[in-house]
Amino acid sequence: MTAVSPEHIFSLQLDGLESAALELFHFQYRENALYRAYTDALRIQPAAVKSIEQIPYLPIQFFKSHAVVCGDFEPELIFESSGTTQTVNSRHLVKSSAIYTQSFMTAFEQFYGPVEDYVVVGLLPSYLERQHSSLVRMVQEMIIRSGREESGFYLYEHEKLHQQLQALEARGQKVLLIGVTFGLLDFAENYTLQLQHTIVMETGGMKGRREEWTRQEVHAFLQERLGATVIHAEYGMTELLSQAYSKGAGMFETPPWMKILLRDENDPFQLTTGKGAGVINVIDLANIYSCAFIATDDIGRIHADGRFEVLGRLDNSALRGCSLMVS
Repeated sequence: MTAVSPEHIFSLQLDGLESAALELFHFQYRENALYRAYTDALRIQPAAVKSIEQIPYLPIQFFKSHAVVCGDFEPELIFESSGTTQTVNSRHLVKSSAIYTQSFMTAFEQFYGPVEDYVVVGLLPSYLERQHSSLVRMVQEMIIRSGREESGFYLYEHEKLHQQLQALEARGQKVLLIGVTFGLLDFAENYTLQLQHTIVMETGGMKGRREEWTRQEVHAFLQERLGATVIHAEYGMTELLSQAYSKGAGMFETPPWMKILLRDENDPFQLTTGKGAGVINVIDLANIYSCAFIATDDIGRIHADGRFEVLGRLDNSALRGCSLMVS
């Protein structure tokens, strides 16, 4: 069994990530023409890459302009980012839907236990209205696997959702209420609850639908209106097949096959250490057949215990690395 197989990746312990990442780097250098061209443009010799800090991280913008794939395959899934008519959306061509499902189910159950224990309620209005959302695909599968008739999506039926949550609370049923940020805020503006058995999980996403709030403002408002002790959060994106989770205060943890590093905002090829903020690089070993090493546009901070927080996004985030190659 090689380190690039799903069986190996999803059974990793934390101390096994580096060797698996290095093996996957060499696989993707061979099989992904775009990633190989990017690595060559940086004049990085693959044989000289001996640690994850030396691996080149592909600027996330390439998912807007190129097919980021290993080899040639017919994708089972195509994920697209949300955007306006003026923007170009990212496209992630997913070779295997089973790998995506195994990734999000294994991670969720590592953090929260069996999905069958929960009624899963999705409040993802804008995402449900478009095709090719990785988040909708994830929540849809969790709804099915929960095996509970009360599980389901809510578009704008806030009164029905309010009644449903009250009924579930009254019988002490564990609930996962997972929603895009503006959807949860819209709901909480009109209804109050005292949620003792419900995990309220926001997935980010304002996208111009409301004025921007800080994470602290969002969480404080939701806690007050919904009676939740803490607000959980999920950190994922179209270009990844894995998610990190926060069980409060916006402090995220990754599953063992995912790792966060920080790079210098002014030098995209220099990783940072210490307590300061930097721009997030992600290792996602579930991205076997696209690229597992992504330079995102998110600004973050890594804490001494290994957890990280997301502080915002780069302004004018056309990363310098993209100028090395022309499409």
